[in-house]
Order: sequence, then C-alpha cells, then structure tokens
Amino acid sequence: MSSLGRASAIIGAGTMISRVTGLLRTIVLVTVIGSVGAGAADAFAVANQLPNNVFSLISVGVLTAVIIPQIVKATADADGGNAFISKLFTLGTVALVVITGIATIAAPWLVWLYAGAKGTPELLALATAFAYWCMPQILFYGLYALLGEALNARRIFGPFTWAPVVNNIVSIIGFLAIGAIFGGPLTRVSDWTPEMIAALGGTATLGILIQAAILLVFWRRTGLSLRPDFRWRGVGLGNVGKLAGWTFFMAVSSLLAGLVQTQILIEAAGKGASVATFQYAWLIFMLPYSIIVLSIGTPYFTQISEHAAAGRDDEVRADIARSIRTLLFFIVAAVAAVAAAAIPASRVFTNTASDAEAAALVLLGFLVCLIPLTVLFIVQRTFYAYGDTRTPFLFTLFQCVLVVLSALVAQWLLAAEVIEVTAVAATIALGQSLASAIQTIVATWLLHRKIGGLRVRSWLTAIGRFAIAGVPAGLAGWGVFLLLGGPQGWTTADKLQGAVGTGIIGIAVLIVYLGILALFRAPELAVAGSLLRRFLPGR
Repeated sequence: MSSLGRASAIIGAGTMISRVTGLLRTIVLVTVIGSVGAGAADAFAVANQLPNNVFSLISVGVLTAVIIPQIVKATADADGGNAFISKLFTLGTVALVVITGIATIAAPWLVWLYAGAKGTPELLALATAFAYWCMPQILFYGLYALLGEALNARRIFGPFTWAPVVNNIVSIIGFLAIGAIFGGPLTRVSDWTPEMIAALGGTATLGILIQAAILLVFWRRTGLSLRPDFRWRGVGLGNVGKLAGWTFFMAVSSLLAGLVQTQILIEAAGKGASVATFQYAWLIFMLPYSIIVLSIGTPYFTQISEHAAAGRDDEVRADIARSIRTLLFFIVAAVAAVAAAAIPASRVFTNTASDAEAAALVLLGFLVCLIPLTVLFIVQRTFYAYGDTRTPFLFTLFQCVLVVLSALVAQWLLAAEVIEVTAVAATIALGQSLASAIQTIVATWLLHRKIGGLRVRSWLTAIGRFAIAGVPAGLAGWGVFLLLGGPQGWTTADKLQGAVGTGIIGIAVLIVYLGILALFRAPELAVAGSLLRRFLPGR
C-alpha cells in the first residue's frame, strides 16, 4: 500500500496540476474562439479531434492493453527487456510517421466524413485548414504514449503525468498571444485569416511536440538503452500484434460511434450547444476521472499486471476489490460536487450565463456514467493484465452499438420536434452515459465468469454507503449555489467567479460528505487518509 500510495500521489499531483492548467488553457481558448453557438469553435473542435481519433485507432487501448503487460513480462528476459523495447519503439515510430502522413493528406476527406453532411461549406473549409496544422499531433501523441507507458511499466509514473503541464503552458501562452494580436472572441467562421489559422493550429501542435520530447529527458531512469532496431523478428512482437488486433477493432468501433455523434451534433453548430460544447463538457467530466481514477488506478493496474503474470489470482481479486472501493470513495463525492456546481463550472467554459446553463445540461448527461466508468477502468484493465483483449473488444462493441442507437434516437427526437436543436448535445451525452453503464454491468459479469470471486457485494455495499453520504452532500451543495444567487447570481457573472463559486460549492459538498461517512465510521476513510497523506511534503 505504501508504494501504491506514493505512486498514486505522484500521478494525482501531476494530474491535478495538468488538469488545472488544462482548464486555464480551455478558458483562454474559449475567450479567443467562443463555445456555445460559435461556428469557429465547432470548426476547430472537429479539426482538433481528428488527430485524437486517428491516434486512437493505432494506440489508445493498444498501449494500455498490451504494452504495459508485455514490458512487465519482458523485464524477465536476460537483457532486462532492452531488445524488445528497442524493436517495439522502432516499429511504433515508423508506423506513426506513415499514418501521420496518410492522415494529413486525407484531412479534407476526414473533415467531410465528420461534418460534411450538415456543415456549411465555410465551416468545412475552416475545419480543413485547421486540420492540416493539427494532423502532425498524431505522431507526437503516439511517441508520448509509447514513452509514457514504458515509463509507467517500469514504475516511473511522474514524467508521463507531468509532461502535459508544459503542453498546457505553451498553449496558454500561444492562445494569449493570438488574442492579443488578432483580438477576440473570433466566433464567426468568416473572422479567420490564414495567419490566424496557422497561429492557432501551430500552437496546439507545438504543445504536443514538446510534451512528447520532455519524456526523453527521463528515459535514462529506466536503465534501458533505446536505439533504432529494424530487426523485428524473433523477439515476441508477433504476440503484441495479435493482442493489439482486438484493441484496434475496439478503437474502430469507438471511432465510428463518435463519428455518428459528431454528424448529428454538427446540426446544432452556430445555433446552440454543439461539438465544441460537447467536448468542453467532457473535459469537465474527465477532470475528477483523471485526477482520481487515473492517479489511483494506474499503479493498481501495474500491480494487477504483475500479479496476473505471476499467476497469483487471489491477489488479483483482492486488488480489484480494494481499488474499486477506494476509487468509489472519491468518485461519489466528485459526482455530488460536480452535479451541484454544474452551472458555475460550465460558466468557466462559456461566455454568457445562458450558455452556461446549456452546457451544464450536457455535463449532467455525462455525469450519469462517472461511477460506472470508474468500475469499468479496473475491470477492463484486469482483462488486459491476463492478455485478453478480445473480451474487452466485445463489450466495447456492444457499448458502441448502444451509443449509436442513442444518438440516432436523439436525431429522431429532433426531427419529430420532441426536443429542440439546443438540447441535442445533452440528449446524446445522456445516451452515451446509459450505454456505458450497461457496458460496465456486462463487463463485470464477464470478468466474474473468467476469474470469479470479484466480491461485487462489497462494491455495492460501499456504493450504498457512499450514496447515503453523497445525496445529502449534493443537495447541500445545490443549496449553497442557490444561496449564492443561483443561475442568475454572481457565480455565473464571469469565468473567474464561476471558478470561485465552483470551489465554494465543492468544499461544502466535501464537508457534508466526509461528515456523514465519519458518523458511519466508513472503513474507506482510513485508506483514503493514507493515500492523501502521500501528497503532503516529507511523506
């Protein structure tokens, strides 16, 4: 627990600073290009998500699912895994360069694929221009992920978590410079010149490049010598490719589901909450997930991989139960706090109070699945630890089908005039959350069939205990919001006051939550306390 707590503290602190600077980055970006109802913001959102989507086809899931367990196994080789890792990185870099080149050439078609059916010609042209500048991010995201996951597998957790802080700082400086030089907010598609496009797209990509380069500085801590090696036979990369095949298809499924969502969301571009608002609400949603789940769950995943590789199934089961209960302790409090502060939190990423209310509905739609996704994080990665990527593909495919169906339902409701165009994004977010909740139930059942003894009853008991504290804590936070003036109060007057109001509401929620759990003498308080003490200096 000591090593896990220390690792969680390193990751948690880095993630927190990274997310805070990421919030500042987004605030500055919204100031420059707007958010709700801003056509330029939607164009940039479509373009800037393309490298993430293309990268997900080749890396997201593949790296997490395959690289960490395989590097853990490779450390048992006579050379400590040197040959395996050098060949892996050479192959990965070559693949990234080729795919980045193809994606850049195909940028106009990729933009059309996402927004062509509903987007205006002017919006498509601006999104394509942004895409040319953003596509090189695929290469830099890939190198960052390869280096970072390798460092994590060697239990060097800090650099991978802290490097995005530098990316955010670079982006903030660049966005501020764009605002100072060109003015803002530049919300209309017609506002943008080639010089502005180059400045915004180039700044976004430069930040990712620096983020990847920083990890090379810390590579010597691994004790491994990284060098180009094009002899890819005979070192076990075939097994990596076999495992990665399923995660590739899983990424394709998620990409197609996101494609359908974007095609429907673009109908609201320039009219209300659309692609950009959807992404900003997801960013707020991911804040507690990243700080809590990734910081605590990542070290557990490394430990689960080690125990699974050694055949110690009983320890894996104990890791699963312990990690989920610990994560849920924090996550339930986060759900209560974000729900209570949804409007002022959304005000941070919007330019008016009315826009904040529209964005808050999208955020609340996402919030429904925060608890299920927390459980899924551990369940899915346990499959990966056992080298099983096929089963996660199957239950992710199931979830993607549900996401597509829910998006099509939202489109049908819009066509039938059951909902207005301004409610499309919130409806799609809620549909995605329900799909993820069902996916988590199916995934847990499949893992129980695989290894048994998941102690699900202990999770449900913990959730019930946390809910008894979380519901009144959330209501208390909402009461504080109303006392501060509610939707028309000072917490929605501007971005800074929205952030301050969010903090006040969050503190109120936390006090009530911890107070109720203390009355119940919840056993998770001791575990949480030991983890939090790792953040203190000298610990």
